[in-house]
Amino acid sequence: MAAIRRGAAGRAAAGFGAGAVSVLVFHQGMWAILHGLHLMPPPFPVAPVPPFGIPSIYDLCFWGGLYGLVFGLLAPVLPGRLVWLQGIVLGLIAECGALFLVPAIRGWPMAFGGSVRTIAVSALINGTWGLGVGLLIPLVLAFGRAGRRGG
Repeated sequence: MAAIRRGAAGRAAAGFGAGAVSVLVFHQGMWAILHGLHLMPPPFPVAPVPPFGIPSIYDLCFWGGLYGLVFGLLAPVLPGRLVWLQGIVLGLIAECGALFLVPAIRGWPMAFGGSVRTIAVSALINGTWGLGVGLLIPLVLAFGRAGRRGG
């Protein structure tokens, strides 16, 4: 996709924005569906996250934005043209972070203590988030390019 080939700063900003918005729309949308199926608590969690006590949803948007930023920077070197599919892979990479990196940092059990149901629910939420990033980043980049041309 030609829009993905823009400058690094533009791709990074677009990736961060796409990642953060994807948390609010896709990630939390899937969370809401799973809540309706009694598999998750209500979406848009506001419980404070240490060490600063910010609401969980802001923390999720920040981390979603950071993963999106990296995706935006790497987009030109990723194989293929199916950005939405690359986004799903991004979501599954983020899932690996949820399974192994976050627990290592916070002293929690790895891979949700081996709960297959929790792993599946988390993978579905993160995969849906990644799909959203893959769908949104080309739109954000195209919108930015059109805005600079005056419409």
